Amino acid sequence: MKKIALLLVVILCLGFVKFQIIDNSFGSNENWSEYLGGADRNHYSKLEQINIQNVKNLKVAWEYATPDSGQMQVNPLIVDGVLYGVTSSVQAFALDATTGKEIWRFGDPLKNWASTSRGVSFWKKGNDKRILYTAGPNLWALDANTGKPIESFGDKGKVDLHTGLPEIAKDKFIISNTPGTIFENLIYMPLRLSEDADAAPGDIRAFDVISGKLVWTFHTIPYPGEKGYETFPKDAYKNDGIGAVNNWAGMAVDKARGILYVPTGSAAYDFYGGNRPGKNLFSNCLLALDARTGKLKWHYQFVHHDIWDRDLPAPPNLVTLNKNGKAVDAVAQVTKQGYVFVFDRVTGKSLFQINEIPVPKSKLKGEITWPTQPVPVLPKPYAREAYKLTEKDISPYAQNRDELVKAFRTYKKGLFDPPSEQGTIIFPGYDGGAEWGGSAVDPNGVIYINANEMAWIQTMKPTQNTSGVPMGEKIYMNYCQSCHQPDREGNVKSGYPSLVEIGKKHDNAALLNLINGGKGMMPGFGFIKPEEKQALIAFLKNEEKKEVQSKDNQLSQKAGIAYKMTGYNKFLDNRGLPAIAPPWGTLNAIDLNSGKQLWRIPLGNEPILQKEGITGTGTENYGGPVITKTGLLFIAATKDATLRAFEAKTGKLVWEHPLPAAAFATPSMYSKNGKQYLVIACGGTKLGTPKGNKYVAFALE
Repeated sequence: MKKIALLLVVILCLGFVKFQIIDNSFGSNENWSEYLGGADRNHYSKLEQINIQNVKNLKVAWEYATPDSGQMQVNPLIVDGVLYGVTSSVQAFALDATTGKEIWRFGDPLKNWASTSRGVSFWKKGNDKRILYTAGPNLWALDANTGKPIESFGDKGKVDLHTGLPEIAKDKFIISNTPGTIFENLIYMPLRLSEDADAAPGDIRAFDVISGKLVWTFHTIPYPGEKGYETFPKDAYKNDGIGAVNNWAGMAVDKARGILYVPTGSAAYDFYGGNRPGKNLFSNCLLALDARTGKLKWHYQFVHHDIWDRDLPAPPNLVTLNKNGKAVDAVAQVTKQGYVFVFDRVTGKSLFQINEIPVPKSKLKGEITWPTQPVPVLPKPYAREAYKLTEKDISPYAQNRDELVKAFRTYKKGLFDPPSEQGTIIFPGYDGGAEWGGSAVDPNGVIYINANEMAWIQTMKPTQNTSGVPMGEKIYMNYCQSCHQPDREGNVKSGYPSLVEIGKKHDNAALLNLINGGKGMMPGFGFIKPEEKQALIAFLKNEEKKEVQSKDNQLSQKAGIAYKMTGYNKFLDNRGLPAIAPPWGTLNAIDLNSGKQLWRIPLGNEPILQKEGITGTGTENYGGPVITKTGLLFIAATKDATLRAFEAKTGKLVWEHPLPAAAFATPSMYSKNGKQYLVIACGGTKLGTPKGNKYVAFALE
């Protein structure tokens, strides 16, 4: 016995013992039992039946049609041959994972544009198996076998996610799009909040999985006496006009150490911070918290005093790297800016140099921008940046290129250039860079990131001159609704047609011609600005990006918000294509051990240009990849409704298959009865794609 103990001491001293990628499969490699494949959020499967040689033989094994249709961002869970997912109207369900046959379904259809779900959480202890998921502001606990609410959890099966927040927040908007993270008997819930002066506080809270009771709270806007309190105005914690600093994208947990890693978003209001001078901790941070108590271990802030909506868009990845011949357990965080930051998981020390770069000052009255922002030396950015763009970067496929060049010259575009009345190019855009689909990591420390490269134009106006309504909707209200009605149904008897389906009948170029030239009794509106025309087209096609914001400008003015953004407006050509040259979406492989990029390829084909024989453009993409032990990378995510497999080592395309609708979701991989499956939710809808309602599973013939 003494010899064994001595041997262990020697091994430890030599540094041979390290923490491997955490296995969260409940003792079986067959399952995909946690969001994104495990509590490490690495999207990694150890299954080996499907490999580079036989992937070409993948066929559809089964399909499940949900009772509704629309966007589904779900990464389904599979435990012991049962698949758990959510429909587009947020009904939870269970299927036989070998046939797609429905076992149970729970909930009434919820019609709320903000309530798109990314899935459920699974917990078990002995014979007690639970599905935890959200509908509206409620966290439900369901019996995993029957789908029935567990009456002993909270109030007859549900807990209101307002629980534990201050009284002022009791009626404020709260939902959760992303599954909760579970550790032992605790669940930590991400929150989606308003992004305006009426935002609730984004406190990180732990609930008991069995009883539903609140166990602990971490204040992301610090209270008096708490670390970071001095980085906000002294009354910010009271949630009167300042809120958010929420985790919405999900978390990761080191189960061996009991550390919860929480990426946070910006403080609200998102685009003007004159009423919240300071660094604003703990906004835009990666927090390392004691998972059992909520006590802060360390933090790192990626954007100081955020006024660009640079929320951290995805859960971090827990990885083990080789640094100078030693194994280091690390945590890697992707960002919308196109940066990857890598830290020692225990100490929070960065594994690569980070420079604080001087950035421009704001010219908006009352706004005090932070003088520097952090930029890592390595890894290099995986997306192009606005300050490096020139007129040569305007798209060669734009039919109105001269008009776009003229507009490009008027916009600010420096590194961390602050919001302005002049207009500022946000690139990568509001949706990244990286997005909520998350990144995959293999055991060798290579991270695989799919990224967007869409430019957006951020324009600010004094609050009294804005309505709080997105630009496209506002233009419609000003020029169109008197004839075509607020609901766009029109008045056919009076000669005013319905515009509800106009986006399906006409492409962007045809709509632009109608706006400019008019038709019949309708006059032309060529006098409105180009960005207003594009915003109106996006509104008519139901493509206008929306966030939850107050339409009460008196509330904003009372809160000291002197300027508001005019809307989420993409920089597009006259056909609705990106004004900046391709690639518009990419897939990247980066070695986190060295910080060097291994390869980068366009992801997807723009359907409009593909019809003209132009491919390799990449497209905007939402939903992440899956990596396998056999060296395959599977991903959908693109507008062109295609599931693809790449060779992970090189980025070479080795297989592709059309889907019934675009799949803006991360796939899941599992095995049952000796057969390996890949399943993905195909809901379409986003980016103007047709609606879908199917989960599709693939397996070898």
